[in-house]
Amino acid sequence: MTERKIQIDVPALARVEGEGALHLKIDGGKLAGLHFKIYEPPRFFEKFLEGRHFSEVPDIVARICGICPVAYQVSAANAIEGLFQLPLTPWIRQMRRLLYCGEWLQSHSLHIHLLALPDYFGHDSAIGLASDYPDEVRRGFAIQDAGNQIMRLMGGRSVHPVGLKIGGFHHAPAPADVDVLLATLETMLPQAEQMCHWLATIVTPDESQIFTSVALRAKGYAIDSGVLVSSTGLQLHPEQYDQYFTESQVPYSTALWSHLQGRDYLVGPLARMNLGSAELPQRLQQLLQALGNPFPSQNMFHSMLARGVEICLALHDAIDILQQYQRPEITAVDVDVKAGVGCGWSEAPRGLLWQRYEIDQAGIIRVARIVPPTSQNQARIEQDLRHSLSRFGLHQSDDALRLHSEKVIRNYDPCISCATHFLRLTTARQ
Repeated sequence: MTERKIQIDVPALARVEGEGALHLKIDGGKLAGLHFKIYEPPRFFEKFLEGRHFSEVPDIVARICGICPVAYQVSAANAIEGLFQLPLTPWIRQMRRLLYCGEWLQSHSLHIHLLALPDYFGHDSAIGLASDYPDEVRRGFAIQDAGNQIMRLMGGRSVHPVGLKIGGFHHAPAPADVDVLLATLETMLPQAEQMCHWLATIVTPDESQIFTSVALRAKGYAIDSGVLVSSTGLQLHPEQYDQYFTESQVPYSTALWSHLQGRDYLVGPLARMNLGSAELPQRLQQLLQALGNPFPSQNMFHSMLARGVEICLALHDAIDILQQYQRPEITAVDVDVKAGVGCGWSEAPRGLLWQRYEIDQAGIIRVARIVPPTSQNQARIEQDLRHSLSRFGLHQSDDALRLHSEKVIRNYDPCISCATHFLRLTTARQ
């Protein structure tokens, strides 16, 4: 029998934000090489921030991603407000979480219904999926719109919101507008729970592998802040991040790769559920039990259900916050600039997002560093592909390998544009 030696190049990954490619080399039925490539050019956001006043940062970093701008804003605010030691009011902290809940809703629902689910029903897009499951897709879009409504309420608009500022918010919503939104969200939570029951019935590959989960932990399930924990026992504060996590360059990708003490790790919904499901409210604990509660799980294909449960959490918390809403006397605290280094993080829909700023006495950003979740998952994605494709069967057709690879990659919901950085250049001259 002739040995099969093929090379597969997947030039672009459909239904993934940004541009990337996967290179496979198969020799004698074995995987001889695999490269997950991101070849978008650097976008220089960290360099754009240098020389800017700290007050401009939230509006600038929001432009990094049209899907999760709030994550960039909140992580930046946490870093700068932590440096300045600002005494944020309970109202400000609640509204930050509310705004973040809106982002989780729209991002998770978009991923589930537009990006991931078509793979499992033999469709190329959500349009095809809607022909078989119109009510389910319509429900998904309604959940996504509810998230957009929250972002408009607190951010002024749902894409690149402008309501957040260092020290708080620019405005407070009118109680009448809050009441309208609250009524909408209260109708959506039971529908989201029905969605989870549907997701739990979908047959996904049964693949377990060994990986380290990394996420924030806080009382009440971490979203906008918390202490970093890992399944290996780490407990870190933001300023300790770069003592344990490193970024490096690989020759075939413009995105930097992150490692935890030299090893790949997982961030995102599955990692959060693995480490924090005990912090979910009682209603969602009961939902998990009804779903058979697979968490903690070492199967990346459980990520979609994890997103579904987090949708329910975002709705639950947003409802709770709005039911207690009162318009405050102040929407932001005074800012007293302090020179120094500030670090902060939060849980973007795709996982941990860490930022670091060096600020001078005049409040000018001198150095900025941003580590998005996609770059943190890069090494894990490659390891997952090696494991999953070998188990799937490298004898499969090129189309089958391509589809399975895309399903694996979409488990991570990679936002490829966000993972490209400006790279430091060093030279040695003789």
